[in-house]
Amino acid sequence: MAATTNPPDRPPVLSVRALNRATLERQLLLRRAALSAGDAVAHLVGLQAQNTRPPYFQLFARLEGFDPAELSALMESREVVRIVTLRSTIHTHTADDALTLRPLVQAARDRELKTFRRGLVGVDIGRLAAISRTLVEERPRTNKELRAALLTEWPDADPQALSVAARCTLPLVQVTPRGLWDRSGQVELTTVEHWLGRPASPVPAPDATVLRYLGAFGPASVKDMQTWAGLTRLREVFERLRPVLRTFRDENGVELFDLPDAPRPDPGTPAPPRFLPEFDNVLLGHADRARVIPPAYKGRNGVGNQSYGTVLVDGFLAAVWRVERSGDTATLTVQPLGRLVSAERDAVTEEAVRMLSVMTEATVYDVRFAAFLDFGD
Repeated sequence: MAATTNPPDRPPVLSVRALNRATLERQLLLRRAALSAGDAVAHLVGLQAQNTRPPYFQLFARLEGFDPAELSALMESREVVRIVTLRSTIHTHTADDALTLRPLVQAARDRELKTFRRGLVGVDIGRLAAISRTLVEERPRTNKELRAALLTEWPDADPQALSVAARCTLPLVQVTPRGLWDRSGQVELTTVEHWLGRPASPVPAPDATVLRYLGAFGPASVKDMQTWAGLTRLREVFERLRPVLRTFRDENGVELFDLPDAPRPDPGTPAPPRFLPEFDNVLLGHADRARVIPPAYKGRNGVGNQSYGTVLVDGFLAAVWRVERSGDTATLTVQPLGRLVSAERDAVTEEAVRMLSVMTEATVYDVRFAAFLDFGD
């Protein structure tokens, strides 16, 4: 059973393992899915793409027979794009989502811009947006080029604040070859409307996005979704949707919402090892991350703003990893955060070799287990 039995007037309680298995199933991590790369990007409501390679590794962990060239081709054909959306970070989104999600999170970009107001004294933000749009739609511009042009208009402004203002006021995409598999270039920007040849949507009601979030990350609380999206004041949206949703409680008594017919597998369902890149959304998509990150390992998948590749074992964060290439050999080092038994190490090794065989051009694979990770080293 995925939930404990409760009196009829009280929502069922979902254990941490029940939440873990439900989340893994929605995230296509309990078993690889027979989906196209484009359909997976849409289902997951985007892939965290702060760096260029992680989206490819995210899809490898989730899809049967994934070939990095498939996602790269979608980027070249402009069916997916790299754009700042959720949590003010770059995500890989389908073209349709880029045109709808970016307007949805504009209020968060407006709040972000206010934090830079001291560097923008005397700057007409509307004029800055118009100048920036003209520049980047004339031809894609680097941040350095855009900043230099804006400084000629406002020489006393803070250069970083001018760049942030352009990013916050305009839906800027990173044009290819940036983000292509093994062909990535420097960051050059234009507007999403110009790149896709069609206008952005008006600011949509968040209801549909709430339902999609639950489909990919549920069961989840209001705070969970607000953390994922970087938005506030979503309680009223969940209340509006309450009649069509099912409710649960976690072990701390927090109310969780879910789609009525969404899968909630048995907590005992086996979860194979998965190698995830840095900043995978399954690790970032909830305010309470205990469903994937054991409390003892909280904060141990990175230092400061630096995040490591992570390994899920039995569905939970258990190790970090890195890969290095020398000639024809790819060496993948796994650093456990705790003790892995022999069977777990064997399963992790098998998954590591599978990943290296697809995600590198190496012909020799060396999988090593280092000592328990000590961030004091």
